[in-house]
Amino acid sequence: MTGARPLFGGIEAGGTKFVLAVGHSPTEILARHALPTRAPEATLRQTEAWFREQGPLAALGIASFGPAVVDRADGSWGHIGTTPKPGWSGCDLAGHFARAFDVPVGFDTDVNGAALAESAFGAGRELTSLAYVTVGTGIGGGLVVDGRALHGAAHPEMGHLFPRRHPADDDFEGICPAHGDCLEGLACGPAILQRWGASLSDLPDDHEAHAVIASYLGQLCHAIFAMTAAEIVVLGGGVMHTPGLLERTREAAARLDRGYLPGGARHAIVAPALGPNAGIAGAILLAQAARAENS
Repeated sequence: MTGARPLFGGIEAGGTKFVLAVGHSPTEILARHALPTRAPEATLRQTEAWFREQGPLAALGIASFGPAVVDRADGSWGHIGTTPKPGWSGCDLAGHFARAFDVPVGFDTDVNGAALAESAFGAGRELTSLAYVTVGTGIGGGLVVDGRALHGAAHPEMGHLFPRRHPADDDFEGICPAHGDCLEGLACGPAILQRWGASLSDLPDDHEAHAVIASYLGQLCHAIFAMTAAEIVVLGGGVMHTPGLLERTREAAARLDRGYLPGGARHAIVAPALGPNAGIAGAILLAQAARAENS
């Protein structure tokens, strides 16, 4: 630790990799590390070892892949829910690190973490409401209003609504193991690969896939604006690196709205201002909040 300033740890726990960081704040990260997500025992052991090399932590924040138990009143708070990731269902992420370091631990979903960071320091820093959606291996979303992530019975599952099927996409059954042709089952990266044999960014610009995926994402954005009145939707994740997809999604959402929503031009669909740093910055924010709650 430098001087008397507290050192916060952050974990962006993804299904493919864990991103680790320590810093004095979300915008002052001092060290960063990434490791592949293997079996829980090995992954948690390597994560713990890295943090022990960084110095004493004041608190730790975890922004985790889901489903995750984020209700503090639930006895399984801080655990991973039922996931197809082998070995990870029921893993007590928050409890493991609280016991290992004896510090306050903040815990939320990875998309809520990214939403909190974009709201505080990124695309929504001058706004009161923001939704963050990641489109990659899966599709997930988080909503922040007045600086707080939305929690209810659980966390939002924006990737599992059922969109209107695109005319060029009538026959694909979808790949979601629970729902088949929900949004995630139709528009996530693996669904695109299974349907067309390539990632969206590798398909020709005039390929029908671009219009199909933009249609589904445009429906999601319109639904978020209509149901929550959020001022902005931030679209992140690997699929959104496809050239032109953001613009096509904006156009699809506008066609659906037809100028109806009272928010009008205040509703915006944008790329993450923090780029790939949103998740880990959100984890540090969760650490700061945990320390404040326990002080």
